[in-house]
Amino acid sequence: MDAQNSHTVYVVDDDEAVRDAMSMLLNAAGITARSFSGGQEFLESYSVGDVGCLVLDMRMPGMSGFEVLDRLQEMQAPIPVIFVTGHGDIPMAVEAMRRGAVNFIRKPFGDEELLACVDEALDEDRLRRQHHQSLAKVRALVESLTPREKEVFERVAAGQANKVIAIELGISERTVEIHRSQVMHKTKSRSLAELVRLNIGLEQARSL
Repeated sequence: MDAQNSHTVYVVDDDEAVRDAMSMLLNAAGITARSFSGGQEFLESYSVGDVGCLVLDMRMPGMSGFEVLDRLQEMQAPIPVIFVTGHGDIPMAVEAMRRGAVNFIRKPFGDEELLACVDEALDEDRLRRQHHQSLAKVRALVESLTPREKEVFERVAAGQANKVIAIELGISERTVEIHRSQVMHKTKSRSLAELVRLNIGLEQARSL
């Protein structure tokens, strides 16, 4: 397993022995680990910009794993979550994955299983952050447009002809052409296809 020193694996488990064993294993693999005895303690320490993944016990006194996951989603935190679960909690773990967790591990688990899941989760964290950065760029490009240019952008990206856009907006075709040229320039789009892809990216960003 390659060491990913810039990442931190957060271990949240109310069982001190399990928590310590996971932390020691991760540290031995060259990965920074921080452990917490409960969800509230973790959330008080965690910031959305922190890089890494979360290994989270499903059943804990106080705040449950589901409640921690819900809180992270409310925070729009991109951190991947791996659930650790007992034998009787598999249906709950599957439901957690449907709600956004990236994996779950059944207790008792082996060292290699945990390390493999963490490795995948850290790769997922990197991909998610790259995706969020791309969406941020999309937002910035579109925000540089004037209100009228945004109207033209949306219609051009939807496949409307200049004549139709002119009629809908009550402006001349020549004005539409000027706005369209400005839209292409400001969004750094070299073709209609690129403009369409940009609009798709914007719709994805709005859905987050």
